[in-house]
Amino acid sequence: MPEQKRAVIIGAGLGGVCAGIHLLRAGIGDFAILERETEPGGTWRDNIYPGCACDVPVALYQFSFAPSLHWRHVFPRVAEMQEYVRQLISNFQLAPLLHAGDGAQSARWDEDRCRWRIRTEAGVEFETEALIVALGQLNRPKLPDIPGRDSFAGPAFHSARWDHSVPLEGKRVGVVGSAASAVQLIPEVAKVAGHLTVFQRTPNWLLPRMDREITEEEMALLVTAPHVAELTREQIYQNADCLFWQVFSWTPQGRAAFTRMSMMHLEAQVADPELRHKLTPDYPIGLKRVLFADDYYPALQRPNVTLETEVIERITPQGVRTRDGVDHALDVLVFATGFETTEWHWSLDVTGRDGIRLSEAWKDGPQAYLGLTVSGFPNLFMLYGPNTNLGHNSITFMLERQSEYITQALVEMERRGLEAIEPSREVQDRFNREQQEALARTTWADPRAKSWYVNAAGRNTQNWHSHTRDYAAATKTVNFEDYVIHAHQRA
Repeated sequence: MPEQKRAVIIGAGLGGVCAGIHLLRAGIGDFAILERETEPGGTWRDNIYPGCACDVPVALYQFSFAPSLHWRHVFPRVAEMQEYVRQLISNFQLAPLLHAGDGAQSARWDEDRCRWRIRTEAGVEFETEALIVALGQLNRPKLPDIPGRDSFAGPAFHSARWDHSVPLEGKRVGVVGSAASAVQLIPEVAKVAGHLTVFQRTPNWLLPRMDREITEEEMALLVTAPHVAELTREQIYQNADCLFWQVFSWTPQGRAAFTRMSMMHLEAQVADPELRHKLTPDYPIGLKRVLFADDYYPALQRPNVTLETEVIERITPQGVRTRDGVDHALDVLVFATGFETTEWHWSLDVTGRDGIRLSEAWKDGPQAYLGLTVSGFPNLFMLYGPNTNLGHNSITFMLERQSEYITQALVEMERRGLEAIEPSREVQDRFNREQQEALARTTWADPRAKSWYVNAAGRNTQNWHSHTRDYAAATKTVNFEDYVIHAHQRA
């Protein structure tokens, strides 16, 4: 017989952990968190490349209900984030509810019982009222479609699947890519490699990160005056939500100001005009993810580092051949080429009402109501769902609002005696139509540069279209008038 649960959460990254904490705080303890890997942590478990760190200040990235005292950097390193996840699980007593090492394989809606039937890869079955999916967006590594990619004779791996058994000391290392992961790992690899070649397809807009260590004295003082820490968090939040958002809302002031800041950073760190030219984007700031780094430009100027901007023609057993006919001999090849995002190929096969599979419903691009619920899939809730990614703030803010919304829905359903809810097709279509209209007025709609936010059809499937405070307002209260109650009421 399947294990009976009030809710099942898929994924034990920050989203799944946040949802579990909110359920417990609301008095809902009859749930399970299913995690495919043996350890929790999500992206902070998978990305362990050298230099991996959060690119959001920790004052904003940690959950508002769970500030930590163990931070040692303004922008925390991956080990600090892993420890934070472990602390959350321990402090909020989630460990007994965590089923690790066996991933959920399929979830099927049982119309007669108004329940989800979940089956794991090991064959374990759960039956649950609510299915909460927290699989994230940036967890499916994307390898470039380069001829001969699999022919390389030496070690080759994606940055999100870093092979620490491969020594880099004194080796000829090639890194394909120059975006978010690359700007963190390249300075570290440059310190040990005999020679590092960075293959850049498109330069990125870069702003100073201004990272530094947090001293024990600072942390001790914040303990005595927690209101000061809250003021700092609020200041960082307002800066991200109001000022930095202007890059993406395409205000002339925001575009000009942050373009100048980025160019000043480049000019201050790179004296060579030829190298500066190679590192200067030919598209407006904000079209692609804006990056933050203090040590990337200096790393490119080390005597053992070469920035190669010629197009890669093919990968050979000995290295990389560029279009100008030059063969770059390499011992190790690293692909810092991002993730598959717009196709939304979940590892979980979801089948909703009337046998509709979510992959089929989303074949032309994912759509959801508030990024949280989907028409045709009763009692399916998501964290970090379609169009809830950000270019300007912290995803933890969104995860908190989503967890609050889901918990409120389940509590209110219990109070009203409701078996199942799903957003009406009309409400979902109107929400997505209005969101796409708003996104069309942002910098992400500019056709001059491709980004992982926009699919092949030109539809932005990833990003929220406005300030995060607008998302907070939209998700503050579950409006049951937006939902279809298609099941019978409990007796």
